[in-house]
Amino acid sequence: MTQPPESSAAPEPERDPETNLPSDAELAERWAAPHRSFDPIRGVPADGEGLPRPTTARWVLAGIVLAAFAALLAVRVTRFGGLDQTALFYVGLPAFLALLVILCVQARGGLGTAMAVTTVCLLLAGPMLGEGMVCLVISAPLIYGVVALVAWVVTSLRRRGRRHPHAMLAVPILFALAMEGIGGFSLLPREDSGTGSVLVGATPAEVAAALAAPPGYDAPDAFLLSAVPFPEPVEAVGSGLEAGDTRTVHFTPRRTLAPGAEPTPRHLGLEVAESDVRADGGRVVFEVTEDTAFANWMEMERAVATWRGEPDGTRLTWEIEYTRTYDPSWYFGPVQSHVTGLAADYLARTFQEEAQALTGGEPRR
Repeated sequence: MTQPPESSAAPEPERDPETNLPSDAELAERWAAPHRSFDPIRGVPADGEGLPRPTTARWVLAGIVLAAFAALLAVRVTRFGGLDQTALFYVGLPAFLALLVILCVQARGGLGTAMAVTTVCLLLAGPMLGEGMVCLVISAPLIYGVVALVAWVVTSLRRRGRRHPHAMLAVPILFALAMEGIGGFSLLPREDSGTGSVLVGATPAEVAAALAAPPGYDAPDAFLLSAVPFPEPVEAVGSGLEAGDTRTVHFTPRRTLAPGAEPTPRHLGLEVAESDVRADGGRVVFEVTEDTAFANWMEMERAVATWRGEPDGTRLTWEIEYTRTYDPSWYFGPVQSHVTGLAADYLARTFQEEAQALTGGEPRR
């Protein structure tokens, strides 16, 4: 016997025999059908026919991204009123961006949408900022934190049935934090320093001789100094530890994406302001006379080298003093202090190698 050919017609939907209504299985199938016909990875129908039309929410998102990118770029390029170094730039702008996204875009997840828009804006703005890329990388955790906080506050206030009474407390706090830096206002002192210390296997006289000569610079070992595009020292010109002796430290040139722009040299000028060199140690203060390397991030004041003899060698300590120019202080204060400490430690290790090389008769180069 031969089997009857299979019918190509769709099977009849299952229905409840008593009420003649669709069964639970049929309702589940109807709900799942549109989800199976749409590819969530590519955002197009599974059969590949046609593309989804942009919704109003997507157009609003595109407008917000472009407007935020233009505002970010304009403030950084023109440095209007010094706002790019205030908390209004790093707290107020992300808060305003998140607020626009939550209020203007109707999406299932307000927080996810705000974070996605912020990421797009950072990726667009980063390559255009040149040296500002350093600030963008360092401030990224702050920006994401502000966006997440604002998105949570607004979503909590708009959610029906489940209100968070403490959400409104974040509004005046954010407003106060965003005002830091306007008119010179700062919660924490702007003067700070970073310190690095090493034990050198050399005599105090050999350490003094190493400090008096221009060193040879290697690439920094600290991950933060090598991962973030900070200026790196290339060579130093000048010698001596007497009052009035000068140094000029040349750094890697500044590069921009402007059409036809050439790399701009940058350097740090130093002069010995105080000198106390003894047989068992000493202290030398280098005042900063000119700075085209770090002026965009901080005001470098002076660098102090102190060394003293110990039973196992000579303790060499470098201290870099500076004035913080970025706000908010509660974020950039600890960050700049930590980075400056890494730079002081790099200086101490550089001259440690120079002094220990002198014990063999030839300086390291």
